[in-house]
Amino acid sequence: MVSTTMRAARMHGVGAPMVLENVPRPVATGSDVVVRVEACNIVPNLANILANWTAWFPQNPLPSLPAIFGLDPTGVIEEVGEDVHGFEPGDRVYVNPGRHCGGCAACRRGEHIDCESYAFAGYFGFTATSTRLLDRYPYGGLAEYLLAPEYSLVRLPESVGFEHGARFGYLGTGYSALRKAKAGPDTTLLVNGISGTLGLGVALLALAMGVPRILGTGRDRALLDEVRALAPARIETHSILDGPVDTWVRARTGRGADAYVDALGPGAPHETLIQGMASLRRGGRAVNIGAAAGMVPFDVHHMMDQQLTFQGSVWFTAGEGQQMAHMAERGLLDLSVFENVVYPLEKVNDAVSGVASRHGGFSNFVISPTAA
Repeated sequence: MVSTTMRAARMHGVGAPMVLENVPRPVATGSDVVVRVEACNIVPNLANILANWTAWFPQNPLPSLPAIFGLDPTGVIEEVGEDVHGFEPGDRVYVNPGRHCGGCAACRRGEHIDCESYAFAGYFGFTATSTRLLDRYPYGGLAEYLLAPEYSLVRLPESVGFEHGARFGYLGTGYSALRKAKAGPDTTLLVNGISGTLGLGVALLALAMGVPRILGTGRDRALLDEVRALAPARIETHSILDGPVDTWVRARTGRGADAYVDALGPGAPHETLIQGMASLRRGGRAVNIGAAAGMVPFDVHHMMDQQLTFQGSVWFTAGEGQQMAHMAERGLLDLSVFENVVYPLEKVNDAVSGVASRHGGFSNFVISPTAA
């Protein structure tokens, strides 16, 4: 007989440690599926989100407490609702946490990430009305099972392990940014923060997409050397401790970069982002995925005259996730560089705090409910 309960790590108060509890197991109906969780990535900023989100962004809700967090789960479909047609029990999947309502103007245009109630299941919502989607899908990946809509699923090939598949969230963020930047075989790409969790994913996807020249910046010279060693004929790196980014880029290229992805986090100095903009050639494209915080001054007249674009990009679609899965299956996207650090569900609080000691973007911290 199938158990009606499951183990889950839940947070009862903002900033409080998660507590392992038995809770009702979800049931699949309609176009939803139940996934048995095999791995869930612990993103580097999770501790800050849990402790500070309500103070930083009170207009963007957390899930109703007590809540099951966990942004990037992978696993095996356990059961499907009666209206599910493309997946079946036993399928290996990554579950994209993005949830959209389906009825607002953006959804009706097919622009689901622009949904007026867009939310990350197991994380937070982006608007005041996101609560209804967080309540509809209250299961993050820090549990034995979760409920998800069919539209969120990415089919994982056998060659992609669950631990590596759980990295798809940050990888997909980079992939979507590269697509917006129109990166390809004719692109010179600048990546600020290339040795971090987001930036390393951008570099790997850029290699998979045929970008011939990748210029990457960061602070830690040793980490930058490791990134360059992944493809020394195509990747060049520069520590911001050794001088301004734009001076280096123009010395290396003459004309500037075609595209620029900024993967620097909220605490990064604005100067580095501004120098990235100054590194672009005429007509260059910049995409921000790192969430640099605060007011950043740009010379908009210069941007107009030089036809520069600056765009924000949040997350990625399940369709883009499936494209990444195909690239990994065909050997174009190398996931072997990630060093999996696996914790059992009982050690979730240790994992959240342990991420601070990660090996740059190479570390892949994962919770596995099936681990001993």
